[in-house]
Order: sequence, then structure tokens, then C-alpha cells
Amino acid sequence: MITVDIFAQQTVLVVGLARSGLAAVRALTAGQATVIAWDDAADRRDAAAAAGASLLPPADMPWNIAAALILSPGIPHTHPEPHPAAQLAQQHDVEIIGDIELLVRAMPSAKIIAITGTNGKSTTTALLGHVLSDAGEEVAVGGNLGIAALDLPVLSHQGFYVLELSSYQLELTPSLACRAACLLNISADHLERHGGMAGYIAAKQRIFNNLRADGLAVIGTDDPTCMGLADSLRSAGRRVCSITGSAAESAVAAAARDHLNVQHGQLQWHHHGSCKAIFDLTKAAALPGEHNAQNAAAVAAIALDLGITAEAIAAGLIGFAGLAHRQERVAVINEIAYINDSKATNADAAARALACYAPIYWIAGGRAKTDGIAPLKSYFERIRHAYLIGEAAADFAASLSATTSYSITGNLADAVHEAHQLAQGEALPGATVLLAPAAASFDQFDSFEARGDQFRGQVKQLAQASRLTTEVRP
Repeated sequence: MITVDIFAQQTVLVVGLARSGLAAVRALTAGQATVIAWDDAADRRDAAAAAGASLLPPADMPWNIAAALILSPGIPHTHPEPHPAAQLAQQHDVEIIGDIELLVRAMPSAKIIAITGTNGKSTTTALLGHVLSDAGEEVAVGGNLGIAALDLPVLSHQGFYVLELSSYQLELTPSLACRAACLLNISADHLERHGGMAGYIAAKQRIFNNLRADGLAVIGTDDPTCMGLADSLRSAGRRVCSITGSAAESAVAAAARDHLNVQHGQLQWHHHGSCKAIFDLTKAAALPGEHNAQNAAAVAAIALDLGITAEAIAAGLIGFAGLAHRQERVAVINEIAYINDSKATNADAAARALACYAPIYWIAGGRAKTDGIAPLKSYFERIRHAYLIGEAAADFAASLSATTSYSITGNLADAVHEAHQLAQGEALPGATVLLAPAAASFDQFDSFEARGDQFRGQVKQLAQASRLTTEVRP
């Protein structure tokens, strides 16, 4: 745990006591702050009290003496409307920050590598942590992924904190100063929380605001927003390495700027006018598709800048096992692959999975995001049959082309059963049963993880019942 002593002998308020909020309570209490906390869930309040916090609802908190409000990133402080705690903080001129800001202030010399993006940030964060650790570096991985930042260990001056940061977290971290900062991509998401697309973009690009003097900005250039940001940062004199999961920009990059791209499966580094092949990505079984090629390019860009050799990077990429719920290969039954991509909660994320397989027995639906599955029209020809679930089922059915067959199964269990029966009955070469919902999970599940866990569990039962199973993920 990281002790936060910058508010020693002062009163700090914490609202929201999930993983990051509870970690903040522990870190502040260890640093001799007086912590007053609240969460609507009684079990979370009990955990905070056990960690040393006093409990008061926001309306009863002593705002007149508070040094700061530590707000859970999931609680709105601006749009669509501020939470009552945020309103009270603003009325009393109390600073609103998050747990990542506490880490930054408590450890100003820490070497932080931060990764954000609409899609791919969890895989990229975990992959970078794996590559650096495999190369012998001291590293701790967390933030929005896995371990709360303040629950990470205290590293030496040589160590690296590799943090996945959401747009919500970035808004609450004004002092972030990274050794390397990566923005993978931007597409419409969480727009109601940021007051529209402009607000969402502004939140994401905050990751570059205070780059260290030796800091590197790594930016995916597969979308026009990020490409424009890369050009702006270069014009401002920042060190920038652009990345893409395709062959795009390779000629320009080789001539004029640092860039990593992928051509014919080869990860290539364009640096000072030369081009060097880093790795054959076809050897990385856990990184399928162009989107994962971009993730690998981001990792390589950062690792190379830190002095990691191309050989060590290649070894790390090969050894990466992948993350749960992100194109997780659950099983292969009678040569049919079963893929859990429950994290694909919007159309852009689902497109990255749909592009990797054919023919597809597609399980989709839930609580729809903006535009539903209309942006996926170009992938419909890859779909052998769609199984639609949740609130979005009828709307998704209306969006599918006249030539795409579908069933409205309503729930995930029936969808998996029916997809399995048809896929095994047809036994088409290269076929895949794919859970890539293109929708949030909250209509039927507590989280995308719960949805993916159910898919995995049901597939494993099917695999155990089959004599033709050739692969099951532990």
C-alpha cells in the first residue's frame, strides 16, 4: 500500500467506497489524515469504518474544514448533473480529486506510464506490464484495471507504475505527469457523462497535459481525432510516437517521424528515417486482429523508449496469455472456437472482434449504446447467425441486414445453447461462437465480467460434455 501523508492532521472526505475509494481511505488513514467517508452500500461503509474512517452522509460532512473531497471516478461531478457531494464541495470551494491524484502527489518522483483510450486500454496496460516485468524491470500494474492504484506496492526509483486510466479518472487527476502517456483511440462513449463528444475528447487528452521533460506521447492514428492530436503535440515540441495496427502512414513515418505500424504481420519501427522489423505478430496467439496489433505497437513504442531490446519485447509478446473477457479463447470444441469478448460493450469494440473471425455465430445485445449496431453493417456478411439478447434485441434485429439470419433468444443461456447446437451441427471450417455484445450488461448482469463469466462457465460445461474438445482455457 502507498501511504498518503500530504493531508496529515487535516480532514479529508471520501465519497464512493468501492475498490479505489476504500484504498484511498486506507492510504489517507495511514498518513494520519482524519477521514470521513460515505457510500450508499452498507457493506462498503462497514469496510471503511474498519479501515479507520468515520461515517457521515454528504449532507452532514464538515465541508467548512475539509481539505479535499476524494470522489469515486464513477460518481459524476459535472455531467449529466453533479452528485450532491460534488455540489457541496463546489459551494464550499473544496477541491475535488481522485485516488490517482493522491498517488501523484504522495509520490512526485514516481515514474508513471499511463494508458487510456476508448478501447484496448486494459489489454495494452496488462501487456506492457508483462513485457516490462519479463524484461527484468520493476513494475506495478493497476489503476482502472485490477488493483487500485493506492493498493500498489511502493517501488524503488527505478520502478514503473503502469496505470490504466479512464476518462473519469483523468478528469480527477490534474497533476498527472507521465514518463510515457498513451492514447490508443477515441470513439463515442460515455458522452452523457462528459457533456458530449468534445468533453469526452478533452478528458482523454488530459493524459498529455503535464508530460515530464523526458516524457513520450504515444498516440494511435487510426482515427482522425487522435491523428490531429498527434500533429498538435508534435507542433508543440513534444516527443511523439504514432502507432497503428495496419500499414497506414508507413511511408511518411519512415521519412519524417517516429512511428510503429504492422505490415504483413510484421511489427515495424520507423525511427530517424530507418525501418526495423521488431516482431512477427502471427506468433502471438493471444493478440489476434488489427486492434491487438495496435496494442502491441503501443507497448513496443513505450518499451523501446525505456531501453528494452527488441528481442525482449518479442519474448514478452509471445508469452502474453491475454485478459479475461477480451477476445478470451474459452474453448475449441470439434474445431469450433468459443470466444468471450464480453468487454465489447459498444459497436467499435465489437467491430474489432467481428473483424477477426468468419463465419460467426454472434451473441449480441444488452443495454444499447449510441447508434446500436448500425456502424457494424460492413461486418454482417461474416455472421452466419445472430443470437440477440437483452433490452437491445429488437433494435438490433431491426438493424441487421435482410440477408443476416437471427434469433431473439432473450437471455444469454439460451443464446449459448442455440449457437452451440447450430455451430456444431453445421461444422463449418473456421467457425466461431462469439460473445461480443456491442452493448452494456446492466439490463441483465451486474457487470460485463459477470456476463462473460456466465458465458465461460456454460461453454466449459459444453466442452466437458463433448468428446471432441481440443482446448479449454484454465
